[in-house]
Amino acid sequence: MGRIPPSLRSAVSTSLIKRAPDSQPLSDQPRQFLHKPIKRKPAKVSAAEQESGRLQQKPLLKSPDLNDAKKLFNSLVAAARAPLEVRFNNAFLQSYAAISTPDNSISLLHHMSKTLPSFSPDRSTFHLLLPHCCASPESSRSLSAVRQTLNLMVNKGFDPNQVTVDIAVRSLCSAGHVDEAVELVKEMALKHCKPDTYTYNFLVKSLCKTRVLSSVYGFIDEFKTSFDVEPDLITYTILIDNVCNSRNLREATRLVSVLKECGNKPDCYVYNTIMKGYCMLSKGSEAIGIYKQMKEDGVEPDMVTYNTLIFGLSKSGRVSDARKYLKVMVDNGYLPDAVTYTSLMNGLCREGNVMGAVELLEEMKVKNCEPNSCTYNTLLHGLCKGRMLEKGIELYGLMKQVGMQIETASYATFVRALCREGRVAEAYEVFDYAVESRSLTDVAAYTTLESTLKWLVKARQQGLAV
Repeated sequence: MGRIPPSLRSAVSTSLIKRAPDSQPLSDQPRQFLHKPIKRKPAKVSAAEQESGRLQQKPLLKSPDLNDAKKLFNSLVAAARAPLEVRFNNAFLQSYAAISTPDNSISLLHHMSKTLPSFSPDRSTFHLLLPHCCASPESSRSLSAVRQTLNLMVNKGFDPNQVTVDIAVRSLCSAGHVDEAVELVKEMALKHCKPDTYTYNFLVKSLCKTRVLSSVYGFIDEFKTSFDVEPDLITYTILIDNVCNSRNLREATRLVSVLKECGNKPDCYVYNTIMKGYCMLSKGSEAIGIYKQMKEDGVEPDMVTYNTLIFGLSKSGRVSDARKYLKVMVDNGYLPDAVTYTSLMNGLCREGNVMGAVELLEEMKVKNCEPNSCTYNTLLHGLCKGRMLEKGIELYGLMKQVGMQIETASYATFVRALCREGRVAEAYEVFDYAVESRSLTDVAAYTTLESTLKWLVKARQQGLAV
């Protein structure tokens, strides 16, 4: 995949990108047959299964018209040489429900039961109707259709269970009807059954995306008080992840305390989530504090913990501390990967030590750690920011040679560096490659180039560029 250019080789002798060994041609590979193929006798199937399979090969419904659906079903029943199975009848009903309205789907179900007395709808019949009832654009209409289906289900002798509730809740939330899902869960908890932990936590996660935090807390308190549904570790993890994404890290720390008071022990994922929040804000000291808290609580850090901490410390300009935790990471049995080294490279480039970042490539080679696209883009960005354009051009040539995409930040910095040196034609070539390799959209690539050229005109007028 190319070797390091001579100008970079003076700093470190290594291959920036290692070529993968050529694979052996298929025609030259040894052919080994360890076992003879086992001939299996075809499984015996009943006449009803054969008939259902034969009918399912026919195209099902394409028209939402109820009369057409009834006529087609009647013709299938008349043509059948054996009783149709529930599985086929369910498939027929589901095919129609996917293109029709809930009312017509239920009407077809009644017609099927009347036309074919041997067809007795089971719980799965109603479960396959629920997602289509929830997909109505009008939220009030969706909940009405769901209730209609559930009432019919009860009348047929099947009380809604936790699976029923889960299907309805997930379908309503997927259709954007989160408030209706909450209302349905409350109704089901009063009349039939409480949601299981999976449904409950899914609903909490959906609420975090659509409601303010206080409203989510209100939902949790209501279910805890009225239905005796306690939040668990997953619930608090969802909440902590949500507040960390909104950079409310003080609330995340409070939630950890509440989690402990409830008798739950925070796991590694919880601490990693909070640590990531601090790292995104370049608060290295706070990230270290979370790491120490993990150790005090008896939670063993994992690979994600160390990579997050090294990223945060490098981002906040504390590369020396990041290197210390790299040693701790290795001592604890975790080998650094491309993410680890790229984070350190980013920190070194921020400090202006670009050649130190290049030297990390030699260390990666020694430790058999393959650099990735982010590694090279980080280095290209650092070389251009560090006024080492020639080395950046040679590195870009290697990236282009192997078809590696160029990231937005690297592209913008590279194009600006070329224009600053009066190499506009080369900047246009980079633009062409960014578009051809689909690194950026046409609009994004051109907008960046256009703004850079405008800057160049002003800089030349002020004598700041060639």
